[in-house]
Amino acid sequence: MNPSYAGSRVTMGDIFPALFFSLLFATVGLFAGSYVPRPLFLPLMIVELIMIVAASFIRRRRVGYGFLYAFTFISGMTLYPAIAYYVSSLGANVVLQAFGVTVVAYGAAALYATITKADFGFLGGFLFIGLIALLAMGVLGLFFPMSHTVNWVYTLLGVLIFIGYTLFDVSRIVHYGIDRDEVPRAVLSLYLNFVNLFLFILRLFGLNLKRD
Repeated sequence: MNPSYAGSRVTMGDIFPALFFSLLFATVGLFAGSYVPRPLFLPLMIVELIMIVAASFIRRRRVGYGFLYAFTFISGMTLYPAIAYYVSSLGANVVLQAFGVTVVAYGAAALYATITKADFGFLGGFLFIGLIALLAMGVLGLFFPMSHTVNWVYTLLGVLIFIGYTLFDVSRIVHYGIDRDEVPRAVLSLYLNFVNLFLFILRLFGLNLKRD
C-alpha cells in the first residue's frame, strides 16, 4: 500500500468493489462446497465462527483482505448445504428469485442510505436487541418446534433486522467515514448482512410456498 493512502478516509464507492469480490469468493466457495465431504462441514462452520469472533476482538487494522476473502470463501462452502436444501425443496428458480429479491432489497437499502445521507445511527440499540431476540428464538427453535405463526414472526424479524443493519452500517460509513485500512472489516459486516438477509428471504419464500 502506498504510504500516502494510509489513514485516508474512504467512501462507499471504495467499499463496493471489495464487497463485490467478497461475494465472488463466496460464490466460488459455494461451488467448492459441493465437493466437500459432509463430515467436514461442521469443522468448517466452527472455523467460520472462530473467525467472526476473532474479527470482533482483534484490532481493526489487522482484519486484512486476506482474512476477508478467506472468510467469505469458507462462508460460501458452509452455505452449500442450506442452498442445496432449498434448491431440492423449492427448486433452483425459486432460489434465484430469492437471490434477486435480496439483491434488490439490499441494494435499495444501501443506495437509500448513501444518496439521502440519512442518519440511521439511532437504530443501533434496537437492532442489537432484535438480534439477541432472533438468536434466542433460533436456539429455542432447535429444542422446541416453532408454530407456523412464530416461524413467520422469526423470519420477518430476520429480514427486517438485516435490512436495518444494512441501513445502519452504510449510514455510519457515509456520515463518519472509515480509514482505508479498515475497509476489510467494514466489508465483512456488509457481507454478513447480505448473506443473512438472503437466508431469511429464502426462508420467507419457503414459508410462502408451504402456505400455498
